[in-house]
Amino acid sequence: MLSYVPNFENKSIFDSMNCCSCYFRSIGYTDQYYAKKAYAHIKGGPLAPNLDGYVYFREVLGGTMVYVDISGLPEFRPAKDNMPQVGPHGFHIHELGNCDVGDVNNPFALAGGHYNPWNQPHGNHAGDFPVLFSNDGIANMSFFTNKFKVADIIGKTIIIHESPDDYRTQPTGASGRRLGCGIIKEM
Repeated sequence: MLSYVPNFENKSIFDSMNCCSCYFRSIGYTDQYYAKKAYAHIKGGPLAPNLDGYVYFREVLGGTMVYVDISGLPEFRPAKDNMPQVGPHGFHIHELGNCDVGDVNNPFALAGGHYNPWNQPHGNHAGDFPVLFSNDGIANMSFFTNKFKVADIIGKTIIIHESPDDYRTQPTGASGRRLGCGIIKEM
């Protein structure tokens, strides 16, 4: 459970979310270490037009903290009658910086595949993230990854998928259609 209310409107999340910076300051690191920051404004496509939110990235000692605030996610629906399960939602960095909708039945295909600089099997891609659970359409979470630095992902995309990632089906985890997209930009 998150114990803060991030202010994404003015991008002050890094001022209000200092759980890591308190620790690192206590062992001698200064704020100059935390200069690398990025964000992606996620917008829904034709399959989830109300989807909207932000993903923020902050470089910290040993990797990157990722902060997520998304609304407008479809609610969970079990698979039924040849329709795929909806939710929890697969959530990844994709390799190309293109959020053009393109084909409305297969939106955001131009974002390419998962960000995978070391050619790993799915489940260990640098861009593989935890699934997003919709709570009345809202997902908030934060997590740490040591698989990339902020500079590595500028210009790539964040994609939110319709179905959960199984972390084993190659090459993309069978997470279904792409609901939303945002290009990662430096702050």
